[in-house]
Amino acid sequence: MGMKKVFLFSIFLLCGLFFSQILPSALGSAYGTLASISKWLMFICLAFIMINVGREFELDKAKWRSYATDYFIAMATAAVPWLLIACYYIFFLDTGLSWENNLLISRFAAPTSAGILFTMLAAAGLKKEWIYKKTQVLAIFDDLDTILLMIPLQILMIGFKWQLFVIIGVVCILLIFGWKRLSSLNLPQSWKSILLYSVCIVAAFESVYLISKALMGQDGAIHIEVLLPAFVLGMVMKTVHNHSREEERASSFISYLFMFLVGLSTPIFIGLETGGDGMPEWGMLIFHVIVVTILSNLGKMFPLFFYRDRKIQERLALSIGMFTRGEVGAGIIVIAMGYQLGGPALIISILSLVLNLVLTGFFVVAVKRISQSVYGVKE
Repeated sequence: MGMKKVFLFSIFLLCGLFFSQILPSALGSAYGTLASISKWLMFICLAFIMINVGREFELDKAKWRSYATDYFIAMATAAVPWLLIACYYIFFLDTGLSWENNLLISRFAAPTSAGILFTMLAAAGLKKEWIYKKTQVLAIFDDLDTILLMIPLQILMIGFKWQLFVIIGVVCILLIFGWKRLSSLNLPQSWKSILLYSVCIVAAFESVYLISKALMGQDGAIHIEVLLPAFVLGMVMKTVHNHSREEERASSFISYLFMFLVGLSTPIFIGLETGGDGMPEWGMLIFHVIVVTILSNLGKMFPLFFYRDRKIQERLALSIGMFTRGEVGAGIIVIAMGYQLGGPALIISILSLVLNLVLTGFFVVAVKRISQSVYGVKE
């Protein structure tokens, strides 16, 4: 099931990318309406996904000090690939973007896909092993770090204005609320309920943006991304695991729809002139995609240098497991597109995400093979 899901992620993302290039000319003026509907659906799907990521955030608050090292390692595991790709975009790719824009668009490489990783490691028979338990903590922490770092990146994007104090205040309130009420609220957790929560979150925070924009103009608008509110809502839920076929099918469908909508939101790049501020030649574009993919995964090798009490094979398997990417990285690309970022960096980021999804099966097989040498896991 894990491999099938990863394969479908890639297919839906590519299908959306394909239609993004042909629908604008085919639909003409009607495409604007479709784009608006797609944008709202995409954020609802993203909120749904982030609520479920938050539901996986299960920590023993009494042992919070022991998580400090894990958080540092997870933060570095998210930061290293991000900074490597940001530097590559700035120094080796003519993106036509400012350095802060490059920092934002390259953040897609930071988060590990917790949902994909947990599913596939469990299917590989590793659920009781140290690797599985440690990747649970690191993957969730690096997703959290990715979300939190969007705040200073947002500051860089819109400048230091009074609205930022509102945004920072909301973020602090959400984090305090999330920590104090972690896994404590008995809320309905069917896929229909979570979808309703997602609609409410998007409606609430988009309304704040639209009302503030109408009253104070674009420069005075207060824009709070749905990532953190949705994640915190998932955090405070007393998680009820429902593995019925209906729940799994609905959650998978929403994830597939999100990946399709991410692709569909891609600006037109086929047919643009090469060179200058346009797209590079296809051969060079593919080269950049491969280099970015390699750099993003090399950066994820950071845990190899820690946990010295474990065998190097375990640390290597842990690092390779962190290679998996998915919906959260796609969510960062969505936010970048919301700031009207495009050009070669956006296309390379999306195609690199697709390539990582295609390679996910190989990553998990590698983790399983290495683990067999340590734990004697049977086929």
